[in-house]
Amino acid sequence: MRFRLEPTPTQEAALLEYCSHARYVWNLACEQHQHWRPGRASAPSYVEQCRRLTEARKEFAWLAAGSQTVQQQAVRDFAQAMANFFAGTHRRPTWRKAGVHEGFRIVGRRGSHWDVRRLSRRVGQVRIPKVGWVRFRWSRHVPDQAKSFRVNRDRAGRWHVCFAVIPAPIDGPGTGEVVGVDRGVAVSAALSTGELLSVPGLRETEAERLLRLQRRLARAKPGSRRRARVKLAIGQVKARETDRRKDWVEKTSTRLARRFDLIRLEDLKISPMVRSAHGTIAAPGVNVRAKAGLNRSIHAAGWGHLATRLERKAAGRVEKINPAYTSQTCHACGHCAADNRESQAVFRCRACGHTDHADVNAAKNIAVGRTVTFLPRPTDPGRPPERGALQPLGGAMNREPQPVLSSA
Repeated sequence: MRFRLEPTPTQEAALLEYCSHARYVWNLACEQHQHWRPGRASAPSYVEQCRRLTEARKEFAWLAAGSQTVQQQAVRDFAQAMANFFAGTHRRPTWRKAGVHEGFRIVGRRGSHWDVRRLSRRVGQVRIPKVGWVRFRWSRHVPDQAKSFRVNRDRAGRWHVCFAVIPAPIDGPGTGEVVGVDRGVAVSAALSTGELLSVPGLRETEAERLLRLQRRLARAKPGSRRRARVKLAIGQVKARETDRRKDWVEKTSTRLARRFDLIRLEDLKISPMVRSAHGTIAAPGVNVRAKAGLNRSIHAAGWGHLATRLERKAAGRVEKINPAYTSQTCHACGHCAADNRESQAVFRCRACGHTDHADVNAAKNIAVGRTVTFLPRPTDPGRPPERGALQPLGGAMNREPQPVLSSA
């Protein structure tokens, strides 16, 4: 649960120092682990790193001026990140960069008088070690089960405090309704009910301002104050786009979780889809700029964020469907052909003449859990595979073709 933090100028300077201390400790631990090679001594453990941190605080005054709670928590977070990496659940922790990773975490007792308190209907305070009580906007109730919080600063210069709380999943309506969601670029989410939902992006004037700022940034001298001001202005414009996308995802996922008992999505592999097309020197890429624009559009549509929030809010009620040929298959008769989709938005079946919005037709195929398979015809086993008929989810899509028995 994230709240807007409103520190005073003095508190903001102290918070920035805490961010730099946490980043320094994290990067130092990261360097110690990356220095390890076969044949060398093992990297220092969490206990050893804490002992070295204590010695460093005695030696360096600038490090001792910060909060030991913040610095030790950074070491603990890195140890947990390495444990997750070795367990195979997360990626290897990497370096943190100034201006990008500005934040630190505090773990303490929830419910005590020094943790969080409410001043008025819209104002609350959180206690940060060696900084004191810092105000934040009380936009909703802070749950009692919050045991830790994180303070961070985004690229737009805004401070936030995030309380670590796992909300309870949303209960379904109990009506048994099923919905299919087709995610796209022109239409962010098309529902099988016929609704077309799109992420609100930047307005035309905001997009023009962003382009002017990017051109101004290219002319600014690296390290100058002018470049820092332009980067802050660009961050503020992009923050609006990010906030609108997150707000749309939260509202859309909540509405779907409350309306339908079963939500079916395409099982999209987003990471390979947004891979760069630059290629190599020996084999340069083709249509690099067009592919880069498509990658930006996919990220702007919030495909992954929508799926993640649906899986958390409607836990156990989200299914992933194979997206093979769902946009080329007629929902009415099951005929599959590339010519069925005349354009991005128009779907017209060449067999039965059924007409529908292309994304809505795909969402209907996803809703019934059907996909096109590649199975050889049982009457002609030597024939190469062709597009088979529309198959139900969990049916013949994973079944091996059976051999034809001869009369002998």
